Amino acid sequence: MFLVTGATGGIGRRVVRLLRQQKMPVRAFVRLTSHYSELEHREAEIFIGDLRQEKDIHKACQGIQYIISTHGSARDTLAVDYRANIELIDQAKANGVQHFVFISVLGADRDYEDATVFKAKKAVEKYLATSGLNYTIFRPSGLASNLLPLAESFRETGLYLLIGDRKNRTSIVSTDDLAKMVVDSINITAAQNQIFPVGGPEVLMREDIPQIFGRVFNKEPIIINPPLFLLDGLRSGLGLFNREEQQALGTFRTLLAHEFFCTPEEIANLESIFGFKLETLENFLRHYLAV
Repeated sequence: MFLVTGATGGIGRRVVRLLRQQKMPVRAFVRLTSHYSELEHREAEIFIGDLRQEKDIHKACQGIQYIISTHGSARDTLAVDYRANIELIDQAKANGVQHFVFISVLGADRDYEDATVFKAKKAVEKYLATSGLNYTIFRPSGLASNLLPLAESFRETGLYLLIGDRKNRTSIVSTDDLAKMVVDSINITAAQNQIFPVGGPEVLMREDIPQIFGRVFNKEPIIINPPLFLLDGLRSGLGLFNREEQQALGTFRTLLAHEFFCTPEEIANLESIFGFKLETLENFLRHYLAV
């Protein structure tokens, strides 16, 4: 039995889908307010709970052989990104789980001061690596599925908001490809007890993304490019009223201010270990947007 946390998210939903296509038993950890009808349709076992509650994590881990942690939270980082994963790892040890897969983030090892999510992911990585469990850690850069709402907005308006340096490099991974690697890592010896940076097959500049949108929709992009200091001003103002929102913007600012991409050598290593060619961002968008 597999336990998948974050099962209604972009990665988790795809992981459940692939496991059920292989007829694997899956317990999907979901919130009561989330949309999990697809998971029910695929005959996953639905576990409704709260990752901030240890008792729910304890119940969810009963009878589990594999745990795949895909969940995250920009606003409740300490409880969800850190404590919940530590408890999952402890329960994995207590229940004799055979393999633990953790979705981290590219750059978790860079010690960004303002990015609480990065700090939490790094701490969980260290705890998992020293836990004695068999594990695989994936550090994705940007997820292609996160760009779908932006692409739909672009389809309607032709506008693209690009905050900060247009030339910063990124490598957007197909969320389908990442889900496939997550599922396959359970049975691939070379993926055991490894940390993988994960990106797409192309190193893009951030200004390339609206150009890809333009090709997909045959529309010339109108790029709005405000400087990063405007976000700093907003963040400072929010700090007076809402600490959680200020922290979330700190992680967002880190993502905008720095480069997150995989080298060609790292991509070649992924393709060699997992045995398939990674999908470009443009192909992913054309598939999901039916163009």
